[in-house]
Amino acid sequence: MADTSRETVVVVGLGNMGLEIAINLAGNGYRVAGCDPDPQRRALADRYDEIDTFADPSELPASDTVVLSLPSPAVSMKLIETLGPRLGGRTVFVETSTVGPHDMVAFGEACDRHGVKIIDAAVMAGVDQMRAGRAVLLVGGDPAVIEHARGVLDAFSRRVTVFGGLGSGMAAKVINNAIAHALMVVFVEAGAMATSAGIATDAMLTLLTDAEMGIHRPLTYRYAERVRRGDFEGGMPISAARKDSTLALDLAQRLQVPIFTIQAAQSVYDIALASGYSDLDYSAIARLWEVWGTPAAQGLEGTPQ
Repeated sequence: MADTSRETVVVVGLGNMGLEIAINLAGNGYRVAGCDPDPQRRALADRYDEIDTFADPSELPASDTVVLSLPSPAVSMKLIETLGPRLGGRTVFVETSTVGPHDMVAFGEACDRHGVKIIDAAVMAGVDQMRAGRAVLLVGGDPAVIEHARGVLDAFSRRVTVFGGLGSGMAAKVINNAIAHALMVVFVEAGAMATSAGIATDAMLTLLTDAEMGIHRPLTYRYAERVRRGDFEGGMPISAARKDSTLALDLAQRLQVPIFTIQAAQSVYDIALASGYSDLDYSAIARLWEVWGTPAAQGLEGTPQ
C-alpha cells in the first residue's frame, strides 16, 4: 500500500535523466508518481518502493508539483494541455527538459489558460552527476512560484540558481552550452596548432589551465571586472591583441592547420581597430555590442543571486 503520509511529486518522462530525478526525489522524502509510455523505463522505476508508475498521464494522481523531463517542446506542451485542465490551482509544472526560453513563454501562456503555474529548471548535469546528487538547476519564473516548488528543487539538486523571469533559466543554459561548444572548437584548433608545432599536449594544458594566464583571465578578469564595469583604460591594447591574433593566423597557415573560430574572432578585432578602439584594453571589443544595441553586461547589480 502506498505511503500516503508523504507528499507526492509527479515526474513525467522516465528517460535517463527523468528516472534519476525520480530516484533522487524518492530518496529525499517524496512519494513519486512516475509516468512513461515505455514499459522498460517503468520497470526500472518499479524497483523503488517509493515510486509508483503509470503509462497514461490521465491516470496520474493530483500533485502540487509536476516535473517534466521530456524529449521535445511539443511533447511538453501536449502534457501541459493534457494535465493542466484537471490539476488544482496550486500545481506547479517544473520544466527540466531542454527547451528554448521562447518555449517557456508559450508554456506559461498555456498554464495561465488552465489556472496552473510553471517554472523552468534547466539541468546543468549529466546523468552520472544527477545520480550522485551533484546537479545544478538554472531556474526562471515568478519568485513566489519558485518558492512553492523549492523543496522539490532542492531534493534533486545540490544548488538552485535563480536567473530571473520565466525562460531565463533555459536561456542561461543555452548560453552556457553555446560557450562550451564554441570553446571546444577553439581547444581543438589550439591543440592541432600545438601538436603541429611540436608542443607536448601536457605542457600546453599546463599553460592553458594556469590561473594567472591561459583561459581563466578573459573570464575572471577581463569579462568579470573590466566588461561589467566598463573599465577599458590601460591593459593590453586592442592593437596588440590583434597583432597576436594575426600571428596565430599566420602560424596556422604555415602549419596548414584548419581553423574556424580563431579566424572568425580576428574579424572582431579588425572592426574594433577600425572603430577607433586601438589603445583601449582588448576587452573593449564589448563596446561594439553596446553600439549594436546589445550590451555584453548589465553591471554588478545585474548578476544572478
